[in-house]
Amino acid sequence: MSTTIHPSAIVDEGAQIGAGSRVWHFVHICSGAKIGTNVSLGQGVFVGNRVEIGDGCKVQNNVSVYDNVTLEDGVFCGPSMVFTNVYNPRALVPRRDEYRDTLVRRGASLGANCTVVCGTTIGQHAFIGAGAVVTQDVPDFALMVGVPARQIGWMSAYGEQIDLPLTGFGATTCPHTGAKYTLNNGALSMEEA
Repeated sequence: MSTTIHPSAIVDEGAQIGAGSRVWHFVHICSGAKIGTNVSLGQGVFVGNRVEIGDGCKVQNNVSVYDNVTLEDGVFCGPSMVFTNVYNPRALVPRRDEYRDTLVRRGASLGANCTVVCGTTIGQHAFIGAGAVVTQDVPDFALMVGVPARQIGWMSAYGEQIDLPLTGFGATTCPHTGAKYTLNNGALSMEEA
């Protein structure tokens, strides 16, 4: 399975791109980037040097994945969503040694135009709504909306809202996959069918 790179894209020497990945118009991938297999990078995407993108990720148009951002497998980055890597930037104060790590765990979705403030971890299969601003860590399977982002529910790995309370205890089964979801004192876990 070959990699597809559009002629207008810039891929700096040393960048690693896995088989089956697609790099579209006007993408720039810096030399230290590590990109997995079957990744799609939409038009106008920028990928920094100290970036890791896992297998099967989809990074939509106009997203900049800056240094110190890690996307695990199967992450979706919606159009024009934003990552940061400096908490308190100033044009006249160099802060390259103050970059904060951002981790987006397996299967998470980041909606169009949302912002992820650096230094946060977004849990597995979490779902960040369009336009939300993430300023703190996000639990696995959490549905987050607003500015600043707040949890309003739970999402399945399949990508549909789960009918469980935010706190307490409960259980349900995904009608599409048969996976069982268990809420235990405000933490959701999944057992695959």
